Amino acid sequence: MQDILEAIMAAEGSAQPERELAGLAGLPVPESYRGVVVRAEDTRMFDGMATRDKDPRKALHVQEVPTPELGPGEALVAVMASAINYNTVWTSIFEPLPTFKFLQRYGRLSELTRRHDLPYHVVGSDAAGVVLRTGPGVTRWKAGDEVVAHCLSVELEDAAGHDDTMLDPQQRIWGFETNFGGLAELAVVKANQLMPKPRHLSWEEAASPGLVNSTAYRQLVSHHGANMKQGDVVLIWGASGGLGGYATQMALNGGAIPVCVVSSPEKAELCRKMGAELVIDRTAEGFRFWKDEETQDQDEWRRFGERIRELTGGEDPDIVFEHPGRETFGASVYVAKKGGTIVTCASTSGFLHQYDNRYLWMHLKRIVGSHFANYHEAWQANRLVALGKVHPTVSKTYPLEQTGQAAYEVHRNAHQGKVGVRCLAPADGLGVRDTALRARHETAINRFRGH
Repeated sequence: MQDILEAIMAAEGSAQPERELAGLAGLPVPESYRGVVVRAEDTRMFDGMATRDKDPRKALHVQEVPTPELGPGEALVAVMASAINYNTVWTSIFEPLPTFKFLQRYGRLSELTRRHDLPYHVVGSDAAGVVLRTGPGVTRWKAGDEVVAHCLSVELEDAAGHDDTMLDPQQRIWGFETNFGGLAELAVVKANQLMPKPRHLSWEEAASPGLVNSTAYRQLVSHHGANMKQGDVVLIWGASGGLGGYATQMALNGGAIPVCVVSSPEKAELCRKMGAELVIDRTAEGFRFWKDEETQDQDEWRRFGERIRELTGGEDPDIVFEHPGRETFGASVYVAKKGGTIVTCASTSGFLHQYDNRYLWMHLKRIVGSHFANYHEAWQANRLVALGKVHPTVSKTYPLEQTGQAAYEVHRNAHQGKVGVRCLAPADGLGVRDTALRARHETAINRFRGH
C-alpha cells in the first residue's frame, strides 16, 4: 500500500502527472487493506436506545480486510479520500435495519455477488482516487486514471433498468447495500460508477459532492424529479447542509429563486455566501410544526407560508426540496403552491410522514419520490463541479482512523456542508491539477471550511 501511495504522491507537482500515475499498473495489488467496517456481531448493541443516543463511534471500526477478486466490469480504486453521508450514519446505528440484510440478499444473486455477504461491511458511498486495476470487459478506464465514484450499483440485466437505471430491480447503493465501499484504502466499484475527477479540486474536495450532489441534481433538476426551470421559487430545507448546500447552488445556477431554511445564524450566513438572498432561520423565528409527538400545528404551517410569501413578494414555492421528512413534511405539503411539487428523499427526521391530503388533492400538488441518480444524472452533476459551476461544501476533514467521530458529528447535526475523510491522502489540499481554474474559484471552494 505504501508503494501505491508513493506512486500517487509522485504526481504532486509533476508536469506530467498522468505518466507518473500510469506506473500504478506495474505495482502488485495488496492482499489486504484498511477499511471502516461495521460488524455483524454488533447489530444488537443499541437495542432499546433512542436514535439520538446511538453512537456511531462505538460501531465503526478501522480494520484490515482481504482484497476481493475483481469481477467482470469492475474496477479497483486506490481511495485517496471519501466523505460521510447519512447512509453511513444509518449503517453505524443499525437503522432502519442492519445492512447485513442487504448484503445477504445481494449475496444470493450470483456466485460473483456472494463475495459481498461477509460478517463485516466496508461502508462508504463516496470516493476520489486512482484506478489500480480493471476487470474483464472494462475498456473506458485504465490504471492511473484519476476518478470519482458515484454510488449507483446496478446489474442492468433486466429490461426495466434500461429506461432509467434507478428502476432496475437490482439497483443498489454502493457501500450501503453492497460491500467494499469508499471509506477505505481500496474500493471495488462497477466501472460505470466512475467519472473523471474534477482537476481543480483536491482529493477530499472531489470526494465530497458525489452522493449528495447527484441526489440533488435528480431531485431538483432532472425530469425524473422536480424538473426545475428558470424563475421557480424553490423552498430548500437544510439549505446549508450536505444535500441542501448543493440544491441551493443548483437553484441559483439554474436561474431559480431559492428560499433557504436553516437553523442558525451561521448557517444563514453560509447561504448568503452562496448567493441566496431569501433565508429563514427557523430556530430564531421559533417555527415548531408539532405541538407534541402526535399532533401537528397547522397555525405554524400558515405562519410559515406567510413568511415565505413575505420574502418572495407574495409567491408560494413552485418546488419544495424535502429531505427532513416527518418533522417538516406536513408544512411542506401545505406551503407548496397550487400545482406545485414536493420532491422528497432521505427522511432524516423520520420515515413516517403525515400531511393533510386536502392541501394536496384539492390544490393539485404532486409528491415525487427521488432516490440518488442514474449514471447520466450523476455524470451531469459531476460535470457542473468540473466546470466550476457548482462547488464542494467540505467544512472539515478527518483521517480514516477518526471516521467514527466524523459520523458522530453528522448524526448530531454538528456540522455544515460535508465532512470529508482522508483515506490514503496524508493531508488536505493534494491532487490539484488545474491551478488556474482553482484560482478563479478559490473563495467559493473554501466557503464552508472551518464551519
